[in-house]
Amino acid sequence: MTDPVPARLRPVPLGVAVVLLLGTLTAGLLVGAAELPADGVLRAVLDRLPFVAVDSGLSVVEQNVLFELRLPRVLMAALVGGLLALAGAGYQGVFRNPLADPYLLGAAAGAGVGATLVIVVTPADPVYSVPVAAFAGAVGGVFLAYALGSMAGSGAATLVLAGVAVSSFLAAVQTFLQQARAQELQRIYSWILGGVGTADWRQLAMVAPYALVSGVVLLLHGRLLDVLGVGDEEASSLGLSASRVRLVVLIAASLATACAVAVSGLIGFVGIVVPHVVRRLAGGSYRIVLPLSLLGGAAFLGLADLVARSVVAPGELPLGVVTAFVGGPFFVVVLRATRREVGT
Repeated sequence: MTDPVPARLRPVPLGVAVVLLLGTLTAGLLVGAAELPADGVLRAVLDRLPFVAVDSGLSVVEQNVLFELRLPRVLMAALVGGLLALAGAGYQGVFRNPLADPYLLGAAAGAGVGATLVIVVTPADPVYSVPVAAFAGAVGGVFLAYALGSMAGSGAATLVLAGVAVSSFLAAVQTFLQQARAQELQRIYSWILGGVGTADWRQLAMVAPYALVSGVVLLLHGRLLDVLGVGDEEASSLGLSASRVRLVVLIAASLATACAVAVSGLIGFVGIVVPHVVRRLAGGSYRIVLPLSLLGGAAFLGLADLVARSVVAPGELPLGVVTAFVGGPFFVVVLRATRREVGT
């Protein structure tokens, strides 16, 4: 029997996504509180490429602003957005539901508990301990939800209910921790609302290996998710273990989500909005949805971060607020479209 969905990623949508991402990255480097000449910025970036030597004309201070502040931030926004969108597409493929998002199984609640715990017990600003704790909490939350779902029964519905239960419990734990140290609420809420303003090369290096592994695994499972979409019985007839594919995709998507929230806080709607737009514009095959979600999510969050640091300059909006402004109304549109599709 042949593959039921022989779709391929076409050059045009791929090219459009790459151009959008490159444009967003370029704009992120050019726009900021410190005014840098556009030609100098572009020459400075070219000068860092192998076998290229170009005099940028930028001063030492300007180069530090570009390479120590803006470039890590732009890359972090792209990395976080790409991971969240890719993880969201993976969850939607596993649960066969366009409303599934990366936080479905308790990753957000677990990360919140981990970050809050470090913030309330650490007197100084824990720049690097918070990402580690948030990563561990996100992984732990998903593991707890999966373990609870496995004990309660089998099936996607049971796993979702387990995720809801774990999220509610962990949210209660986080609230208790917040009330115990009310003086730290500002720092806690600053993390919860999300942002990449503190991104640096060390944080990028810290999450890059996990992001690479999870991203590659998810991209390689596009065809298998397409096969799952036709039903478990049909997948079994093709020699595919549906439960094994779901487990691998859930682990990879959860790892990608943990990486994202560890360095950015809780940024919502990216995992729903981007895969849904990709599916509407480029087709429903996960061989198309997964790679375009990765590129589209990177561009989307890069643009959102640009808005966050430009609208109220020299101040900044929380990145989660910007994505909520876009994602909130869009979520209503998705709900209405989904309702029409199911005929209710």
